[in-house]
Amino acid sequence: MGWQEVSIMDQRREFVMFASREGANISELCRRFGISRTTGYKWLRRAAHGEESFRDRSRRPLRSPSRTPAETEERILAVRAKHPAWGARKIRSWLLREGVSVPAASTVHAILRRHDLIRPDAPGAPLGRFEHEAPNRQWQMDFKGRTRLGDGSWVHPLCVLDDHSRFCVLLEACARENHDTVRPLLERALRRYGLPASIYVDNGTPWGTATPGQWTRLGVWLLKLGIRMVHGRPYHPQGRGKIERFHRSLKAEALSTPLPADMNEAAARLCRWRHVYNEQRPHEALDMRTPADVYTPSPRPFPDKLPEVEYDEGEIVRKVPKTKGYVYFRKRLWRVPDAFRTERLAIRPTATDGVFDVCFGSVKIAEINLREGQTSDQKSVNHVPERAAILIMGSEGLLRGGVS
Repeated sequence: MGWQEVSIMDQRREFVMFASREGANISELCRRFGISRTTGYKWLRRAAHGEESFRDRSRRPLRSPSRTPAETEERILAVRAKHPAWGARKIRSWLLREGVSVPAASTVHAILRRHDLIRPDAPGAPLGRFEHEAPNRQWQMDFKGRTRLGDGSWVHPLCVLDDHSRFCVLLEACARENHDTVRPLLERALRRYGLPASIYVDNGTPWGTATPGQWTRLGVWLLKLGIRMVHGRPYHPQGRGKIERFHRSLKAEALSTPLPADMNEAAARLCRWRHVYNEQRPHEALDMRTPADVYTPSPRPFPDKLPEVEYDEGEIVRKVPKTKGYVYFRKRLWRVPDAFRTERLAIRPTATDGVFDVCFGSVKIAEINLREGQTSDQKSVNHVPERAAILIMGSEGLLRGGVS
């Protein structure tokens, strides 16, 4: 298929970044980026010769105009003008990465203050931090919330962040917040970067909630891929601290005044800002490294075919109809979550007489209690929380249906 999506240059830059690392699987990276090995090695060769723009040569100017060396203060002010939300430490770290000799952060701060570029309000003390010990152990996913555009419409930025490295694996301008919007975009990110062990989400559309029985089609799809969907506690935004902080930076640096004129401009701004955030913007929680310095793609590739649920021979298996969320058992219809329509479920006896677990692979999703004598229209299935049910990360463990 070749290069596609929003920014060809950003994809080439990102491919070279990952492919240049020791032990990188070039063939697998080419497959994930949708290019041939010939194309992949071409950009690796050009990068090795110092090429940085990653533009097609037919469009590149023959030479770049020589730049006159600027004074240190002018360089600091230029970076600040380009990134108005950056403080002294970020500006200093960025210039050092560029090979510019700069003074201490306190001096940079004094220069900014002398030019009235420091806001009077100081941030409060940081909260305690928690992060997973390696990339792809958990991603955080959420919509930033809608932003009004110049033409009167709204944009809903969809953000996916790696918890360990803060690397932004997905940032897209969306017109609405629903399953049909999220799934194809998330699938593209999963094909590019591989599968995480879990994805941390808020409560609400299209994620569902941690309330018993509140399964969604997106959660079932991720379950088939061996990815846990973990819901945050209601009214506890502390658990989403990284992505909430990401949203604040996104608003201040990409979606502030002037507002994007329309959806196309919003998408272009998000694309440019994602590149700056991942590969240029130093992060204090990463010891002033960039997220791209820390992140590595997952070794678990997106499967060519979605895995099917497997059950042991002799198990009681029922297929949920396409139109109704019910299973037929012991001459009755029993209610199951609608998200499992068309799926095959196992009904397994428990240690309690007359009580059966309804399972999707190894995951308990509901419970049948024959002793209560309820009919199908009285919600005769008692649901269980998703987080409590999912105990195995790997797709084979999640989809294997044997009785333990």
